[in-house]
Amino acid sequence: MTKPIVAIVGRPNVGKSTLFNRIIGRKLAVVHDEPGTTRDRLHADAEWKNVSFTVVDTGGIEVLPDTVLAGRRPAPERVLAQDSAPFIPLMRAQAEQAIRDADAIIFVTDAAEGPTAGDEEVAEILRHARCPIFLAANKADNPRLRLAAQEFYALGLGTVYPISALHGVGVADLLDDLVEALPPWSQEEEEEAGVKLAIVGRPNVGKSSLLNRLLGEERAIVSPIPGTTRDAIDTKLEWTTESGSIPLTLIDTAGIRRRGRIEPGVERYSVLRALRAIQRADVALLLLDGVEGVTAQDAHVAGFILDEWVSVVVLVNKWDAVQKDAQTMAEYTRLVRETLRFLDYVPVLFISALTGQNVNRVIPTALTVHEARFRRIPTSELNDLVQSAVAHHAPPSKQGKRLKIYYVSQPEVAPPTFVFHVNDPELVHFSYERYLENRLREAYPFPGTPLRLIFRGRSKEDREQYRKLES
Repeated sequence: MTKPIVAIVGRPNVGKSTLFNRIIGRKLAVVHDEPGTTRDRLHADAEWKNVSFTVVDTGGIEVLPDTVLAGRRPAPERVLAQDSAPFIPLMRAQAEQAIRDADAIIFVTDAAEGPTAGDEEVAEILRHARCPIFLAANKADNPRLRLAAQEFYALGLGTVYPISALHGVGVADLLDDLVEALPPWSQEEEEEAGVKLAIVGRPNVGKSSLLNRLLGEERAIVSPIPGTTRDAIDTKLEWTTESGSIPLTLIDTAGIRRRGRIEPGVERYSVLRALRAIQRADVALLLLDGVEGVTAQDAHVAGFILDEWVSVVVLVNKWDAVQKDAQTMAEYTRLVRETLRFLDYVPVLFISALTGQNVNRVIPTALTVHEARFRRIPTSELNDLVQSAVAHHAPPSKQGKRLKIYYVSQPEVAPPTFVFHVNDPELVHFSYERYLENRLREAYPFPGTPLRLIFRGRSKEDREQYRKLES
């Protein structure tokens, strides 16, 4: 099971991004009065009443009559762009994809405008959903509009929640019912399902070709057209080693484009599925195009992986087609680390899914990374290492006050998480945090695996623990 996903859908300019920002508690989505501001999918984790879930903000859904789609009459002025009319059928598919992939859907409408033909079309699509639908009549900023919101009961989707995403009115009632309807999830259950490897990257870098090469069969459709893969496809296999067999799940995903480049239509929701695949993966195989080089889109995909604290192996594909000399590989590796913010901890393999070059190293490397993801360091060794690091390079002072690290523990793995008990977390500079992480990596290899460092101020229990350590 993965963390529940809540998709926010609706017509353009009804306040979806404002509601998204309200739910996650910060201004992440761009909000503007002009319809169509959200051109790609934003996602962020949220929590309400101790229930965690992922919220996905989406672009507006436009549904046009068949006469417009057939070209017998022009698209009306309210449509985002006249040249978007050919994509309208895909926009309907976009909503249908949301029905299949989301665990709950918030359908946002405009209480000030009242039910429109566009709302009715979207409601007709959502009416067949198997997941819960929550109809939020937004912009209900006064008692008159909250009363007018009752008109949306005519859409036949059940309870109508009059809200003001801008001012927060009614949002708590909506979230109370939303979290009650979400399915339970357990990260521990997911970890028991074997090693999950998600093949991710921007469109047309060879993800399906790599899957087929790893499996030795044509499991996925391979096409030179970017974006062929729409769904995340799971393939299970047994990987044999000297110590026995290891169950694996290979997850092929749709290509993830950078912000502003996701086309209207089903591709928007194929990205949602790729994000879900990353969330439930142990190791992401990030595929790059060796011919095109490292791009901003690659960095965008890497950002998704970093956000989810997933381990990663970088695979530079199509290496057989790259003109190279003795320095090319080293220079390419340096560029990858700098551009993708992975520094020195991520393995970089140069492969060709077409010819099979170095593909035999992909899964063994991923398994090594997976093993590091679950590594624990004994508390005594951990504290000796940190105290030695502090003695070698003392923390900088801030306004005459110096950071003190009392003791360190590792309460979690996947990813390895280290809790530093300190006198004041505000004194931790990011450069010193990076220094401590580097010292950890020097002493204990964590290839391809992010380390989470948490700094906590002293509590009564911390002081008692520190006294025990001193004695």
